[in-house]
Amino acid sequence: MSRRLIALAASASGLALLIAAPAMAQTVDAAEPAVGVDEIVVTAQRRSENIRDVPFAVTAMTTETLSAVSAGGADILSLSGRVPSLQVESSNGRYAPRFYIRGLGNVDFDFTASQPVSVVMDDIVLESVYLKGFPLFDVKQLEVLRGPQGTLFGRNTPAGVVKIDTTKPGDDFAGFGSLTYGNYGSTRTEVGVTLPASDTLSVRVAALWNHRDDYINNAYDAPFASKDGKDLGNFDDVAGRVHVAWTPTDHLSTLLTLQARDYEGTGTMNRANVLTKGSNELNDNFDRDTVWYDGGRNNFQKQKTTSQSLQVAYDFGPATLTGVIGSYQGWSQGDGDIDGGVASAPVGAAYKTPFNSESGTLSSDLLQNTYELRLASNGDERFGWQVGAFYWNERINLVSGTFNGTGGLFPVAATDVVQKSDAWSVFGQGRYQVTDAFKLTAGVRYTEDSRDYRGQRIVGAPANAAISVGDEQVSWDVSALHEVNDSLNLFARVAKGYRGPSIQGRNLPVLTTADSETVMSYEAGLKSRLWNGRARLNATAYLYEVSDMQFTAIGGADNSNRLINADKGEGHGLEIDGDVYLGAGFNLAAGAAWNHTEIKDADLLVAVCSAGCTVTDPIVMVGTARRARVDGNPFPQAPEYTANLTLSYVRPIGDAQELFASTDWVMQKGFNLFLYESVEFMQDTAFEGGLRAGWRDLGRGLEAAAYVRNITDEANVIGAIDFNNLTAFVNEPRMYGVELSKRF
Repeated sequence: MSRRLIALAASASGLALLIAAPAMAQTVDAAEPAVGVDEIVVTAQRRSENIRDVPFAVTAMTTETLSAVSAGGADILSLSGRVPSLQVESSNGRYAPRFYIRGLGNVDFDFTASQPVSVVMDDIVLESVYLKGFPLFDVKQLEVLRGPQGTLFGRNTPAGVVKIDTTKPGDDFAGFGSLTYGNYGSTRTEVGVTLPASDTLSVRVAALWNHRDDYINNAYDAPFASKDGKDLGNFDDVAGRVHVAWTPTDHLSTLLTLQARDYEGTGTMNRANVLTKGSNELNDNFDRDTVWYDGGRNNFQKQKTTSQSLQVAYDFGPATLTGVIGSYQGWSQGDGDIDGGVASAPVGAAYKTPFNSESGTLSSDLLQNTYELRLASNGDERFGWQVGAFYWNERINLVSGTFNGTGGLFPVAATDVVQKSDAWSVFGQGRYQVTDAFKLTAGVRYTEDSRDYRGQRIVGAPANAAISVGDEQVSWDVSALHEVNDSLNLFARVAKGYRGPSIQGRNLPVLTTADSETVMSYEAGLKSRLWNGRARLNATAYLYEVSDMQFTAIGGADNSNRLINADKGEGHGLEIDGDVYLGAGFNLAAGAAWNHTEIKDADLLVAVCSAGCTVTDPIVMVGTARRARVDGNPFPQAPEYTANLTLSYVRPIGDAQELFASTDWVMQKGFNLFLYESVEFMQDTAFEGGLRAGWRDLGRGLEAAAYVRNITDEANVIGAIDFNNLTAFVNEPRMYGVELSKRF
């Protein structure tokens, strides 16, 4: 491990020297127009600062980027690959995404599962996957913080944080409205308006309606199939937010936030037999517009969430005291044809499966509460600090069932699970400006976690179980930032992260648990502004080791969902991102990452596919069961290579008007879908591209554009089912349409 750290550090140092030479020698060319890349201000350390002054890897996504990738109705999964080392996927449709950073994540599809990547929206942690799918609208900026972030951001952040800041009320009347319409009846309407009520009171109101018609035909004559040939693919997602900002004095400020979401739609569509033994490519059985389902009741999904939060800050002069209270409530329901085909189909039919598999959520109720108190120094003194305390609790009541797989309305088995979790912590961070060019930052957090589980089978053979787990841990980080000159900063960071113990109770009466995992992370890199401000380049080399790494072993011949701890897991890699003004109206932004992950446990065995796949790991017989030895395998859903690119062009045409066009592409290469390796479930290269072009009037705030998403209509496998047959599910189809917007 030490040799790898030295090699990565040498790579980062070499790149730093390569960049530093021209950066230190650059001079201003008076003939060159003053056009360049904008400065980026982030709040990755709970204070506003230039992104070059943050001593770890962070990437910011703007409103324009988010709007472009969400055209056509895309949800939060569209963020995948847009930032180096960021992967987002789901087998639960649009309401339970799973995030991965630098390969660290959790493939568990249960609402009760824990994740090592935290999503923080407006200073409120969204712990459950249930909440992380809240739609993105009226977003000011999204930041991806890579590496352990436990010192300042809540719990379960050993991989990193996706930080979302929505637009807050201002002093002036302002706003926007947009309407997008495209194929499959896709309609996306988004509005946001700031309404100043007085010198001390202002309100921001924002709303989203995202809709798509059914476009997929269920070709099987199921009782729930419609007669018009279109049964699946629809969704209606309605969400709203109100911010009320009140600043009665120069020292006191408050922000009340109310949110709500009402979603109905189609879940993930599994497709039977679309992979062939010995190949990881989709075969001729795949038809994007057709499925054969005898169960799942059209894979319906429903979810409702509401939230309330209050932030109060008082400026004492030398320091500011901030309190944040937040609460989220939710309910959901859904069903799915898991095998993706028909067991009773004739032998030889492309959609025939060995047996029916249908499962769903009869009801799921969630309550999350968070409380945080922070005291932070003000100003730019040589020594700055912040201290605080945090408390989080969550209660999930999940009633899930399995059905006969032929459209029956009543479950043949059902379980009622209640999981209660809470965590409290105290934390502090200090930064010291040793010299004008050198700064040290250090932080520490003490956390106590507990989780209680109770489950009982309410339909089928009686069974019940209960268990409690808990732990206490200290996480910390130390970093250094050196300003070589006005254009180049070098940084290094060491951090310890932590994810609390977990429980999995889907296979009652058997319960599995996973002990806490800890991460030691090392990274070094550079952040530069080049060519008289015309370009920006950031690069990071990193290495981490996870002790008692938590994995979820899903599926296999025994169709189980169980937690396991690997002895260790390791990851290392390189990340580069930046942008450059090319001249003549052209801008190029790009990013790339190499992420190598590896399971380190010579004794770790997992179940493999029931039939049809070609396992390449060593097979060990445990009784009559086949098990794969997964030591040395990559982490699941951890692409080895990712890249993204956006090329944009703007041409002024006079009278504050301009024409614009942009194209964006994302690529992921070399990722495994399961813990064990097989030919069919190891994915090669997946990519998608988009195009957007139009006209805007800057003076009147008008814009008209046409767009295409997944322009080459790629069908990329993003997940699979291995316990029944060679079933897979894929990405969104090609979407195209037009958009009108107005800003004021």
